Amino acid sequence: MVIAYYQILFVLSILLTLLYMMTWHKHFDVHVTLIFTMVPIAILGNLMTAGASNLTEAILANKITYFGGTFLMLMITLAILQLCDFRVPRWLRFIMFAASTLTYFGALTVGRNEWFYKSVDFANENGAGWLTEKHYGPLHAFFVGLVLAYFAISFAAMIYSAIRKKNVPNKVILLMFIPEMVAVVAFYGVRTVVTPQVELLPVAYVFAQIMYLIIIHQVCLYDITDTGIDTMVQNGDKGFVSFDFKRRYLGCNETALDIFPELADAKVDKVLPTNTVVSEQVNRWLDTFENDNTQNSFRYHYGDNSYMVTLTHLYDGKRKGGYQFFLSDDTKRQKYIELINDFNFRLKEQVAEKTQHIVEMHEKLIMGMATMVESRDNSTGGHIRRTSEGVRILTDEIRKDNTLNISEDFIRNVIKAAPMHDLGKIAVDDVILRKPGRFEPWEFEKMKAHAKEGAHIVHAILEGTDDVEFHEIAENVAHYHHERWDGSGYPEGLKGEEIPLEARIMAIADVYDALVSKRVYKDSMPFDKADSIIMEGMGTQFDPALKRFYEAARPRLEAYYSEQEAVPDGSGLSGDNSMCKKH
Repeated sequence: MVIAYYQILFVLSILLTLLYMMTWHKHFDVHVTLIFTMVPIAILGNLMTAGASNLTEAILANKITYFGGTFLMLMITLAILQLCDFRVPRWLRFIMFAASTLTYFGALTVGRNEWFYKSVDFANENGAGWLTEKHYGPLHAFFVGLVLAYFAISFAAMIYSAIRKKNVPNKVILLMFIPEMVAVVAFYGVRTVVTPQVELLPVAYVFAQIMYLIIIHQVCLYDITDTGIDTMVQNGDKGFVSFDFKRRYLGCNETALDIFPELADAKVDKVLPTNTVVSEQVNRWLDTFENDNTQNSFRYHYGDNSYMVTLTHLYDGKRKGGYQFFLSDDTKRQKYIELINDFNFRLKEQVAEKTQHIVEMHEKLIMGMATMVESRDNSTGGHIRRTSEGVRILTDEIRKDNTLNISEDFIRNVIKAAPMHDLGKIAVDDVILRKPGRFEPWEFEKMKAHAKEGAHIVHAILEGTDDVEFHEIAENVAHYHHERWDGSGYPEGLKGEEIPLEARIMAIADVYDALVSKRVYKDSMPFDKADSIIMEGMGTQFDPALKRFYEAARPRLEAYYSEQEAVPDGSGLSGDNSMCKKH
């Protein structure tokens, strides 16, 4: 009787699985498919246990039972979550699968260690065997807890969906709830009936199969992909046109006829008439698609409307049977895109214009401040303009070679920062700044403070600017342009490459201007003598790596300063007191 009980349940589970296969649809949830696969395996394990003649056979059958049962509960839980429209993250799926796998590995150890069963015996009565006097190990406790967790997750999902989710039919929730309750009773309730050889879980499994057959057909009623396809083809907002591989016309829907009126005269199973608009368009699109399958999107204009045409293969099941055109009205989107593009273009122009205006105002403000500071020094007229040009000439040579690996933005920012290098002189007392003769030691110390003060002023002016790189370069130029390569400069006594590159470039332009400039306290120095001083300073005062760029720039520097000699004093040659006013 016991074996017959399991045989009947096993046959029923096989028949229900076959019925599921006969009605299977590609839109069925994969977890439901796995449920129908695992139920017969689980019941087969029970049947083999009942037919076992010894403990070894019973343990092997028990392992088969647990294979179906362990993963079956996981698949039921995932199916319920899917049907309740919950998206389970991959990491959570992995954890659930890993936990079920761990449980099953524990079941595989029965008879070898005490992880799942500490001990187990076998009994056989009236030709039916079963495992008896089982003492459970820690992994079995984990298995029971895991099943309880799966039940809890499933019930929580169903209750939440019934209360909060409008897109999950209550009828489907009820159909899932009933077999889940039956399984709870079978697993945690009365485990046996009449005799200890008989398990109730196989009955719950078969009952679940029946209910899920009902569920999947009920769900199909709510699947718009299946139930709405015919309506969409005939009356939808998308056009469909089909051809076989010989380019014979197979048919279209009403929307396609509105786009291609010539199709009304086309005969099914015949090639389209030549010398028609639709024929020329279709053949052109098919030629392109056959040459490159990735070229499957086209645009078609008919009247005032614009259509997006997508070409794919036409499938009959998994077999390619021809070509399918999808046509959708894209007029509104195209007009919207044109409107947005036009707006963006005009906005971009306005932003660029406003930005340029702000930049120009900012640069004029900086130049105005530098000029104002320069006007306080009766010996440095035109200094900021000429040193800026000197920096430009030097960086031009650096750009040609660019072994220093500097960007165009860096060069542009150094040139733009050059006028700001002496802003700190605004903090120097007029008595010192305008002194026509040599500085006393204490006066020179006061004068040297302009570098650090200049950095503070530049920082305050540019604080909050979006151009962070320019801010840093301008501050470095003001702060460190009097540092020396050998570390004897000021204000920080930086040495070598500790000095920012922009300040090293500025130093050469600044000193060169100081040497060749005409001051109230000195005449301009001849170019050859100034050049000799600059060259001698390479490696002590100046970065030796900049030597070859200075040498390349020297002809242009001399030409530029030669032109400046004709300019009246006050806007012509000038320089830095630190180089020419000896204390």
